[in-house]
Amino acid sequence: MDKTAKIFVAGHRGLVGSSILRKLHNLKYERIITRSRSELDLGNQQAVLEFFMDERPDYVFLAAAKVGGIHANHTYPAQFIYENLTIQANVIHSAYLSKVTKLLFLGSSCIYPKYAPQPMKEECLLTGELEPTNESYAIAKISGIKMCEAYNRQYQTQFISVMPTNLYGIHDNFDLETSHVLPALLRKFHEAKLNNQPFVSVWGSGKPKREFLYVDDLADACVFLMQRDVSGEQSILNIGVGQDLSILELALLIKKIVGYEGEVRFDPEKPDGTPRKLLDVSRMEKLGWKAKVTLEEGLKQTYEWYVNQGIAGYEL
Repeated sequence: MDKTAKIFVAGHRGLVGSSILRKLHNLKYERIITRSRSELDLGNQQAVLEFFMDERPDYVFLAAAKVGGIHANHTYPAQFIYENLTIQANVIHSAYLSKVTKLLFLGSSCIYPKYAPQPMKEECLLTGELEPTNESYAIAKISGIKMCEAYNRQYQTQFISVMPTNLYGIHDNFDLETSHVLPALLRKFHEAKLNNQPFVSVWGSGKPKREFLYVDDLADACVFLMQRDVSGEQSILNIGVGQDLSILELALLIKKIVGYEGEVRFDPEKPDGTPRKLLDVSRMEKLGWKAKVTLEEGLKQTYEWYVNQGIAGYEL
């Protein structure tokens, strides 16, 4: 992927897409193509095809998706499966028709079975039942992975899929109705601190274990893969840190970083989700890539960004 290549970042305003965009700019890539949702509806098949035929990008980062936490996935399953299937099908097929050199599809660690052996290897895909709370989203992402594999096999394309673990970072979604667990907890603890609340209520038992990857590390991994020849079974790759912690441990770490001094209470009436989600990252390590940002360092950067955006009600 030389510096003269035309690169399309789909979903450039989201958590992942904006980080990939920053990474490309830092590396002095100048022919970067972006389109806002108002400029290009990725759910519109004809519009997407016309865009690809007009622009003829050489490389595509497919980071556009409808995403959310347990509550959002459980409440809007039809939207999650329809919007993600449509976006993926339109972009991947148009990339093939316009002869894109290489496409990177952003999957998710939720594609793996609920009770997959830990840490989860890429080979675990489709070996068991999914976690019910995010089944629609997971099925859409699995379809995207299999679509990339099918096009590679039939048309000899270079479409690769990456499975990031739970992501967080600047430009995250902090809406308590639709966000993932980490940004939701950051906001809850911060608002409890501002309002002198005696306790913070956290969903579930606190026992499930999760792995968290700072989004700029994911962007670094995605560009790393675009710059290398990855073929065969390595067209699917896990991206994570290889370490996890319980939701209780995460809550206590966020409590410390925010500076909240009240109590943490867990609500066992709320769903826990998958008991554990730890990725096997040996494929990426063999290729020469490892995550660099520690969880505590990443949380501090994310919290500082959140506060400085004015979202949180005051500035540091």
